[in-house]
Amino acid sequence: MPIDKISDKFSDLGLSSEVLDAVREAGYKNPTPIQLKSIPHLLEGKDILGIAQTGTGKTAGFTLPMIEILAAGRARARMPRSLILEPTRELAAQVAENFSTYGKNHKLTMALLIGGVSFVEQNEKLDRGVDVLIATPGRLLDQFERGRILLADIKLLVVDEADRMLDMGFIPDIEKVMNLLPYTRQTAMFSATMPSEVQRLADSYMVNPIKIEVAPEKIAAETVTQRLYIIDGGKLEKQNTLLHLIKKENVKNAIVFCNRKRDVRTLDQALRKSGLNSQALHGDLPQSIRTDTLEKFRVGDINVLVASDVAARGLDINEMSHVFNYDVPTNADDYIHRIGRTGRAGKRGHAITLSTLEDDKYVQQIEQNIGHKLKKEKIANEHKHIKRIKNQAKNLKGEKKRENKTNKYHNKVNKEKETNIQEKDKDTLGMGDHIPAFLQK
Repeated sequence: MPIDKISDKFSDLGLSSEVLDAVREAGYKNPTPIQLKSIPHLLEGKDILGIAQTGTGKTAGFTLPMIEILAAGRARARMPRSLILEPTRELAAQVAENFSTYGKNHKLTMALLIGGVSFVEQNEKLDRGVDVLIATPGRLLDQFERGRILLADIKLLVVDEADRMLDMGFIPDIEKVMNLLPYTRQTAMFSATMPSEVQRLADSYMVNPIKIEVAPEKIAAETVTQRLYIIDGGKLEKQNTLLHLIKKENVKNAIVFCNRKRDVRTLDQALRKSGLNSQALHGDLPQSIRTDTLEKFRVGDINVLVASDVAARGLDINEMSHVFNYDVPTNADDYIHRIGRTGRAGKRGHAITLSTLEDDKYVQQIEQNIGHKLKKEKIANEHKHIKRIKNQAKNLKGEKKRENKTNKYHNKVNKEKETNIQEKDKDTLGMGDHIPAFLQK
């Protein structure tokens, strides 16, 4: 089909009936803009540079044509035919799920090469030969250096979330991988933004790439209520404010975002001590725990997920009632990614951000990016009043305790003095009626 006559139907994009049946069974009717633009070019064997955010359907935009391209041919032992690089284990696992869904009518083999999964299991799949290898850069290079994998037969490479790869310091690893691949390979790169380093990577390792840019969707102001709370005090007030809001808002389920992993752990512990059903999600957790945590959150066994941006990237839950920015994101695009997890499918969502005076410049960047000011709110006076009363009661209790302790000490001293006087005034037998005072010791 000519590229300039792109249709709005999957059936007109050049996909086989097997793939179309799988797409239909997955519940999808019409392709998204990034799918409309990328699928035909990839089927024609061209390199593409796609600028699209998470949630635009870009994963299907490259998995569907990859299935078609790989349908003919067979993989050899330890020589995968295609490679997809993802920045995190969670994203890699979700792409693997996409391949399982869309490739159900094909006999393609797939391996997931990520940390937290046994080398033995991965090696067994590689030894049998895989058509699709989905990997994080570090684990891929580790296996390559061990001699467990050969990359000379890669015909198609996808670098997903390139800007996130840059943020995580993976660009040098990606360049190492690209230098190991055949020059004749087809390459597709996707990124939510286009920093200069990502553009340089594309210029260096892609052949006449077709640039596909999908404008980010406007934030659904009609379905997402955005609010900003200014925190005047320190860490304790920030935690108390979050707890108050979670209880006041009648939260069904929520993600609480922190900027640093150590804060994710600390805040999760504080929430659980307060009786909330929360759990932490960050990059230092073993893969098995992260997978189990995400599944519990999806099915409702956990209703508050305290997470870092990287760990939650790509998390797709349709009915999320709240998103809390415990820390203001330092990147305005991350704000859009975060709050985009609520208010989906026409449902009402709430995005609440806690800000300190030090966050002003980041708040201004966010407001400039979304095109309007965030609605500033104040914590209800009764919340602070109750907190003040509790603190006063605590102080009074402490003062009373100190007073009682002091009185007890003075009573003891006075009693000892009285006893000593009584002891000195006692009669002594055998030496007359009384002992003169000057003879008493």
